[in-house]
Amino acid sequence: MVPPRLDLKSVGVPTGRRTQAQELNDIMRQIQHFIDGEFTAGSTGKRFDKRSPVDNAVIGSIAEGGRAEVDAAVAAARRALRGDWAALSTDSRVAMLYAVADEITRRFDDFVEAEMADTGQPAHVMEHVFIPRGAANFKVFADVIKNVPTEAFHTDTPDGRGALNYAIRQPKGVIGVVSPWNAPFLLMTWKVGPALACGNTVIVKPSEETPNTAALLGEVMNAVGVPKGVYNVVNGFGPDSAGEFLTRHPGVDAITFTGETRTGTAIMKAAAEGTRDVSFEMGGKNAGIVFADCDFDAAVEGIFRSAFLNTGQVCLGTERVYVERPIFDKFVAALKAKAEAVRFGRPRNTGANYGPLISKAHQQKVLSYYAKAVEEGATVVTGGGVPEMSGALAEGNWVQPTIWTGLPETAAVVREEIFGPCCHIRPFDTEDEVVNMANDTDYGLSTTLWTTHLARAHRMAARIDVGITWINSWFLRDLRTAFGGAKQSGIGREGGVHSLEFYTETRNVCIKL
Repeated sequence: MVPPRLDLKSVGVPTGRRTQAQELNDIMRQIQHFIDGEFTAGSTGKRFDKRSPVDNAVIGSIAEGGRAEVDAAVAAARRALRGDWAALSTDSRVAMLYAVADEITRRFDDFVEAEMADTGQPAHVMEHVFIPRGAANFKVFADVIKNVPTEAFHTDTPDGRGALNYAIRQPKGVIGVVSPWNAPFLLMTWKVGPALACGNTVIVKPSEETPNTAALLGEVMNAVGVPKGVYNVVNGFGPDSAGEFLTRHPGVDAITFTGETRTGTAIMKAAAEGTRDVSFEMGGKNAGIVFADCDFDAAVEGIFRSAFLNTGQVCLGTERVYVERPIFDKFVAALKAKAEAVRFGRPRNTGANYGPLISKAHQQKVLSYYAKAVEEGATVVTGGGVPEMSGALAEGNWVQPTIWTGLPETAAVVREEIFGPCCHIRPFDTEDEVVNMANDTDYGLSTTLWTTHLARAHRMAARIDVGITWINSWFLRDLRTAFGGAKQSGIGREGGVHSLEFYTETRNVCIKL
């Protein structure tokens, strides 16, 4: 696929005789806010560096938004909500969202390059999972809003004539979208897609670590004619920056957030002012359960993916693995072999299949848990440190895939979310025992369960306190289904009709016949 020419004037980058690669590089080096259909540096004058996770080199300068930028974005979003966007029919809005998805696909290589620059993850992860899913989020939710009906009832009345009650959906308003860095485009569009399909306008605060694809999406919105103010982006941090000002703004009608539980708690406190709706997907300490009757090779591959995909930076990932005792030793050895076979390198290196962590700070956090596991008496099956890297790569945020055994359920690395490429494996003997261990956590986002025993699969799925249970699979998603967490892993559900429930207000109309 040949990327189209990028519009550098829209982001204030000097133009001239430049290659497309140079132009894309310039886009990524000068990230601006996108407010009311225009790229702008804002009024704060503040900027911060974006560093490559691969080698820690500075690869971008990002405008930091403050109160003024958030005020401008909210004003633009509210104008669009009452104006051009509101004037569109559902069919016209659906067609526009299809056009957004098609333009993302047309500029597929641009989005892949931008996401790789931000995250350092291998090209195949972007090309086969994250970017296609990001485009699909617009088409899927366009179809949902067009095809999911509302309720209607015939109501008896004392005079015998009756009444008709029916429901209509209205946009909730201006939606604040606070998105994370681990799968930035996929998780941002998972919120923006249904929000726009329902007729809302949005203000996105992407992670300060991964702003590129949110900016590129602004170009896509302009290219297909989405009205100004419908999609806005303000870059920055959390406290005393764009994140706090957005979530506290009285002109924001609802907030959707994916990220760690501590940040979600702070946002919920802010949302309480004005009694605004929230939808949260937060932390997890997910369990994987492997029974002796499983398809062994499939289970090893599945747990490997769930523990180590995206360098373990997946909210749905598996950090606690419970394996039925008859196959425990064999399973540990097989997973060890797969973990030791990963190949580190730059995203476009065809010989590499494993990327770095997102930042130096996160690398230090993960390594601190690696050290803590040893202090607590873990057996380090493999990993536990930083791989040997040469040249500039030695400055990157690399850590080894790590497997532990031998710890009690009270150990910190068994109870606390690490968000890195690591897991603790423990044997179990009975269903009751493993259910109790799996549920003994403050979190409840997901689990993956491996067995060929059909009755057991259904029985276990009903007993584990999580939002989603995968049986003989992991990360297999139908976007029409409910998605969200239990306990401290989240509030609310999105996906399919559940997204409509969050992104719209349902009104009842009663007509006396």
